[in-house]
Amino acid sequence: MIKEPDDLELENAIIEYAEINNDDHGLLTAWIRLKYKSCNQGFGGYVLYLPVGCRHHRLESLAGHFIWRVMEIAGVCEWSKLQGRTIRVRRNRGKVWEIGHIINDDWFCPARDFAPATESNEEEKDVAQTT
Repeated sequence: MIKEPDDLELENAIIEYAEINNDDHGLLTAWIRLKYKSCNQGFGGYVLYLPVGCRHHRLESLAGHFIWRVMEIAGVCEWSKLQGRTIRVRRNRGKVWEIGHIINDDWFCPARDFAPATESNEEEKDVAQTT
């Protein structure tokens, strides 16, 4: 259990900006920049996702994997830089099935990538219902 410091203060803050990026050591992180009456401060920096290739990679965060892969396909290091980027798309009239890097043969299909996680979730639900 983590012990909170004894000197915590309650203060209102304005979020100046929010950022999701992958350029700090190749990890997915998120930050918000806070403005107080007297100063500014950052909040965040926790590792939200370790991409494939990292020694401890596991697909435990569907949100982290989705954000990471969209940024990787678009060739950006910050979520806010996605606007205006060109990508390839495999789609039909009802759905975009996967997105791809504009030059490299790199495709992201959430249904395929998330299948092991959703299958294990279905198995857990089945086990829970039979017990």
